[in-house]
Amino acid sequence: MRDLGAGFSYLIKGQRWVARHGRWFGFGLIPGLITLVVYAGALIGLGYGADDLVAWATPFADDWSSPWLGLLRTTLTVLVFALGLFLAVITFTAVTLLVGQPFYESLSEEVDRTEGGEVPESGLPLWRELWISARDSIRILVRVTLYAVLLFALGFIPVVGQTVVPVIGFCVTGYFLAEELTAVALQRRGMVLADRLVLLRGRRMLILGFGVPLGLAFLVPFVAVFLMPGAVAGATLLARDLVAPPADDEDVSPSPYSVNTD
Repeated sequence: MRDLGAGFSYLIKGQRWVARHGRWFGFGLIPGLITLVVYAGALIGLGYGADDLVAWATPFADDWSSPWLGLLRTTLTVLVFALGLFLAVITFTAVTLLVGQPFYESLSEEVDRTEGGEVPESGLPLWRELWISARDSIRILVRVTLYAVLLFALGFIPVVGQTVVPVIGFCVTGYFLAEELTAVALQRRGMVLADRLVLLRGRRMLILGFGVPLGLAFLVPFVAVFLMPGAVAGATLLARDLVAPPADDEDVSPSPYSVNTD
C-alpha cells in the first residue's frame, strides 16, 4: 500500500513541477491539443456509428422478438463504445508522445536538469528516436489490444463482468500508461522496451499508483491534455528514482538497467 501512495505522489509532484515552470506547461500542451482534436472526431464518429456497426454484425438477430433484439444490440453497442473508449485512453498517450516526441524530450530533460545530477541524452538523431518510439508503441498497443479483447469477452460474465473486469481494465490501463510515460526518460537512459517492462514489473504497485489515477482522470474530456505535461514531468521523476543507484549502506549488486543500449 505504501508503494501505491508513493506512485500517486509522483503524479502530484509532476503537476507541481509544471505549475512552477509555466512556460514548459504551455510548451507541453501543444501535442495533446493536436491529438485531442483527432481523437474527439474519432469517438464522435464511433458514437454515431456504433449502433449501425452492431446491426451489421448481428444479422442473425433481425427476426428476434422484442425485447431481446433491442437488449442484445443495445448491450453490444455500449460494449463497442466502451472498447473504443478503453483503446482511446490507452493509445492517446502513445500517439501524443509520438506526435510530441521533441516537446516531451525537452521537457523531460529540463526536469532532470532542475532536479540536479546527470541529464542523460540518447545521442540519437530525431528520426531514429521517432522510429524507436513508434516501434515500441506498436508493441505495447498489441499487448493492450490482447488484454482489451480478453476483458471484452469476460465482460459478458454475469456480476464478474460488471464489477471485477472493469477494475482489472483500469489497472491494465494505468500500467501501460505509466510505461508509455516513463519511456520518455528511460529511453534517454539507454533502456530498451524489454528492460523497461522488467523494471516496471519489479515495482508493480508503485506503477499502478501512478498510472491508475491518471487513467481515470484521462476519462474526463480535455483533462488528459492539461495533465499531460505534468504527467511527463512526474514520470521523469519516477524514472529517476527507479534507476537511482542504491544507497551506500545497501548490499545490492549494480543495476544493469543504466547501461543497456538499443
